[in-house]
Amino acid sequence: QGRFTLLLDSRTDGSFLVHHFLSFYLRAGCKVCFVALLQSFSHYSVVAQKLGTNLTAAKERGQLVFLEGLKSCLELLFGEEEEAGEPSPLRFLRGSPSDLRGLFDFVRVSLTPAAGDPWRGPVLLVDDLSVLLSLGATPVAVLDFIHYCRVSLCSHLQGNIVVLVHSNEDSEDEDNELLVSSLCHHSHLILWAEGLATGFCKDVHGQIRIIKRLSLQRAGEQDVTQTYQYKIQDRNVTFFARGLSAALL
Repeated sequence: QGRFTLLLDSRTDGSFLVHHFLSFYLRAGCKVCFVALLQSFSHYSVVAQKLGTNLTAAKERGQLVFLEGLKSCLELLFGEEEEAGEPSPLRFLRGSPSDLRGLFDFVRVSLTPAAGDPWRGPVLLVDDLSVLLSLGATPVAVLDFIHYCRVSLCSHLQGNIVVLVHSNEDSEDEDNELLVSSLCHHSHLILWAEGLATGFCKDVHGQIRIIKRLSLQRAGEQDVTQTYQYKIQDRNVTFFARGLSAALL
């Protein structure tokens, strides 16, 4: 509880980590607010079904609050005016790119526990944060949004935050790299999925670095890093030490 987990991907697609955490927290009985900026609800629902989780049922019982970012953006940019009293969480698209209060208010209201709630704890899941920059939000605004979410959820409610962001150190996108470096500095756990330097391999899809930020929790401690390789299968992901793929053994 009270942890901020950062999911990074470089030269590969790290969305399998998002699907894992979504199913994991729902099965654990947590209240989840999923800010999905990259894919539609039907996409996440199909993958979750393979992992044994029913997103539609979770929405209906109030355990999952789902923000479909693609649909909201289209409605704001090309649709009709918002209904009175129901402002969009992404209203910064029509206003100031440095003001993400609408998105924070949506998260705060969605995860504030009500009397009689059976859920174990609040969880914010974002896929993926880099999209906010592509939509025009400033890096400072995105970092402010995460900061307020951490204070509200991790500190006050002892909940958890999991966000995915893309990283490309060779890219000239300075705003995104500023976002990545700042989030790395404040995260408790980093799961960094990377493509293989040697290119595509049918038996090894990439490697993942697990960085436990012990220095953030206790002064003087050194961070612990573990590296594994993985293969994504239809219903799960297999992890193994480097060079120990079943195809090689």
